[in-house]
Amino acid sequence: MRKILVTGGTVFVSRSLAEYFVANGDEVYVLNRNHKKQSEGVKLIEADRYKLGTVLSDYQFDVVIDANAYTAEEVNLLLEALPEIKDYVFISTSAVYPEHLSQPFKETQTVGPNSYWKDYGTNKIEAEELIAKKVPQGYMLRPAYIYGPYNNAYREAFIFDCAKAKRSFYLPQSSDMKLQFIHIHDLCRLVDELLDKKPEEKIYNAGNESPVTIKEWVSMCYEVANESLELIEVDESVNQTSYFSFPNYEYLLDVERQTALIGETLDLRKGLEESFEWYQTNENIVNKRNYIEFIDKELVE
Repeated sequence: MRKILVTGGTVFVSRSLAEYFVANGDEVYVLNRNHKKQSEGVKLIEADRYKLGTVLSDYQFDVVIDANAYTAEEVNLLLEALPEIKDYVFISTSAVYPEHLSQPFKETQTVGPNSYWKDYGTNKIEAEELIAKKVPQGYMLRPAYIYGPYNNAYREAFIFDCAKAKRSFYLPQSSDMKLQFIHIHDLCRLVDELLDKKPEEKIYNAGNESPVTIKEWVSMCYEVANESLELIEVDESVNQTSYFSFPNYEYLLDVERQTALIGETLDLRKGLEESFEWYQTNENIVNKRNYIEFIDKELVE
């Protein structure tokens, strides 16, 4: 049994990681402000990561999974508050790759600013650099779009809402644009394998082996919801993020390192079925955006 600290623990990625390792038989602590319901089986350390003080000084963890740090400052505050650091896993982002690099992006390529992700990507780069400098046994994961139960981002949930309302779907004209996803359970499996095998390489892309077009993804969501789909293409002159869950930016990650550790990832259709089932009773958890309002006001003729 390992003693694991998960930062956060109440929202999507961090909650899923905490519950995964509880189910695995580990002793899991979560660090958060206790503003939301805690998962069953975790041990709460109630604190703000900006005001940790000595709250962690009496704890010795085998593993720290930092699932909600966005900046080097946030990482550093945690590192300084811990009396000892053994294995450390940082959930970074694929936004660290500049869009002009050759694709698929590989972990060995140089990171840098990405005009689509702006500060989000550069802040994560600074956090990665700090970890590489201060934590010899620090692993960094760069996932594609994460989906699955607990996803509070308005992505697959938006498509499900349109399907349940039997709406025509307004699809960007660039309907062949590809997206790469990874199911949250596969991300948890990758973390588990890293901690178990402790490979020499410290940086890992995370994603399904094959991308899908946005048309295929929307169609799959409607099929999962058991609704027929009528598509209406939207001219490229309309800002895509005003009515759709993803920007007009296609990228692909090389996931050979991941595959060597966990094998094949979950079939996207099956993963979306899980997402839809979860969403039926957890709609209030998702941070909905006004895509439908924009569509009705600006696009419906």
